[in-house]
Formats: sequence, structure tokens, C-alpha cells
Amino acid sequence: MADGLISIDRLDSLTARQRLALSGVLEEVRQAQAWSWRLPVLLHDRCWLRLSRIRVDQLQRWLPPDGGGDAPELIRYRELLSTGDSPLQAQQRCWQEFGTEDCHRALQGFWVSQDTCRHGWTTARYLDLLSRYRAMFEAGETAVPMLVLARAGSRERHLLRWVSDSTAMMRHTCA
Repeated sequence: MADGLISIDRLDSLTARQRLALSGVLEEVRQAQAWSWRLPVLLHDRCWLRLSRIRVDQLQRWLPPDGGGDAPELIRYRELLSTGDSPLQAQQRCWQEFGTEDCHRALQGFWVSQDTCRHGWTTARYLDLLSRYRAMFEAGETAVPMLVLARAGSRERHLLRWVSDSTAMMRHTCA
């Protein structure tokens, strides 16, 4: 499912009080003079019908991204595979470049991260949220990221939604 822009009117899973509070959050973003790590991010816990407001600089602490696949050894291994090396050749080259122990540690960290369900919240998705938020803000678009949290114990992914007011939504789709 794509991460998309939605208007306040289409947030059926939120209570009326939560939808009303979104107007204040959008107004805060609209009034901000410059991009800041203090801008709001919303976390929507559907199981508890809870909508939390945190700051961008708190997101990594509240929802740590899974960086298990981002170890330099694993990135290099995937790079070598994409350039035509066989898995064995790529592994041997990584052992030469990084050392066997570091490669094993990176691989073990990757498998541990696979066993720890982070609901698809990776470093790449975290960095994408940051860059998209900043780009939208600097383009004058009033939108706030809302992470719809996956249900505990499930294998589903956290969903990223961009909340805007209805007027901004109309300008975005009709421009």
C-alpha cells in the first residue's frame, strides 16, 4: 500500500476529538517560519484509539528504525551481487575487505533484526519520511506525517500517511 496524502475528512478511524485536534497541528505547521526538528509527527495506535503527537527529533527514540540491513558489509555484498558476482565470490570479497568476523557480526545483526518485528520501519523509510516532510514544508505544502502503527504481534507494516486539510488536498490534486 502506498504512503499517501489524505485529508482530515477521510480519517474515519480517528475520533471526532482527535480529528479536531489535527486542525491545531496543521495550523502549527502552517505558522512555522522555517523547517525544524521540532515540527510535529503523529503516531496513531488503532488498537488503543490513541493519537500521539511527538516532535520529529523524538521519532527515532519513540519508533527506532531497523538498520539491520544497512551494515556496510551487507550493502557491499548486495552491491557485488548486482554487478554480477556470484554469492560465493561476493562473500569472499567482503571477507577480504571487511574481515570474516565483521561480516559474520553484520549478518548475525541482520538475522536478529529479522526476528525482532519492527513492522517494516527501516532506516530507509525513516530517512524518506524526513526528506519528504522537509521537501513538502519548503514547497509550502501544509502536511503532517502520521504513522499508523501496526498491531502488536502482527507481521503488518507501519503505514505512513500524510495528513492535510481539505483545502490543501484540493490544491494538491487539482493543480
